[in-house]
Amino acid sequence: MQTDAANRPVTIVTGGSRGIGAAIAERLAADGHDLVLTYRERADEAEAVQRACEASGASVLLHQVDLADLDAAAGVVPAAVEHFGTVTGLVNNAGITGRIGGFLDGSIDESELVFRINVLAPIVLTRAAIAHMATDRGGAGGSIVNISSGAATTGAPNTYIPYSMSKAALNALTTGASKEFGPVGVRVNTVSPGTTRTEIHAAAGRPDAPDERAPGIPMRRPGEVHEVAGAVAYLLSPDASYTSGADIRVAGGN
Repeated sequence: MQTDAANRPVTIVTGGSRGIGAAIAERLAADGHDLVLTYRERADEAEAVQRACEASGASVLLHQVDLADLDAAAGVVPAAVEHFGTVTGLVNNAGITGRIGGFLDGSIDESELVFRINVLAPIVLTRAAIAHMATDRGGAGGSIVNISSGAATTGAPNTYIPYSMSKAALNALTTGASKEFGPVGVRVNTVSPGTTRTEIHAAAGRPDAPDERAPGIPMRRPGEVHEVAGAVAYLLSPDASYTSGADIRVAGGN
């Protein structure tokens, strides 16, 4: 989907510097979006994604922010509007799993951090985006995509139950917000990846988790980031103009 400069969508992708977020950014750039990409650290990776998106014709604003700081998270949408004049899309992608392990072995401090980044930051960002997009507030409408997880419906026993709880909460955000704000032009949907080949597993202490889990996946392989990005691109596109409150599961049959 190519668009003229005056009508290009402007989409915020949180955690857009690597993994699924980077793949989403590059796909949206190819589809004609201008982008605001948030990242917490590793500026070199964020800048590499920026260059790749700009090569597709996108204008890209990088915004460094620790989304665990909810006051800082509240500044993301205003910064995007100040730079581009509008925001038409938000992808709540940034997230952490916490350490992989049994439920009784996890710390409450780590669980609190998981919920701050995976649930509270998306609430803050989604409120700000809807306040800007909603037609009853002078906006032109828009689309929000929450990146959840297949774990939201399995509970992830022996792996990361608090993470699965956080993603179930994100699913509830999609359900409630899609119903409350559909009448004012804002669509809200979910994409739920299954095990996907990214470095999030290494951060959780199990770098080989995708291949270890492959025998239990009906398609017998982990997902790739571009496969998740394709679902997000659909939900942000005009083809999904009557799709809201949906959950696209990209999980190889699980």
